Amino acid sequence: MEAAITAKGQTTIPKSIRQHLGLKAGDKVKFFLHPDGTVVLLPKVPVSSLRGILPAQGRTPTLDEMDDAVAAGAAERFLRSRE
Repeated sequence: MEAAITAKGQTTIPKSIRQHLGLKAGDKVKFFLHPDGTVVLLPKVPVSSLRGILPAQGRTPTLDEMDDAVAAGAAERFLRSRE
């Protein structure tokens, strides 16, 4: 699947990808760039929807820990979808 990039650096996310991610007009997306050069695009979701994804550790996780957990989960899901 491919899409062109305009002179302004804009592109259209293909319909099948928008449907897979549940994206609609006005939604925001987040890009994760991994050290191996892969890029993962995910819908930006409210922090409240992330409640419960980390195991209880006796303390509140930091925002960096939450970001890392989200990125790791996104990368894992992306790699599974390519199998």
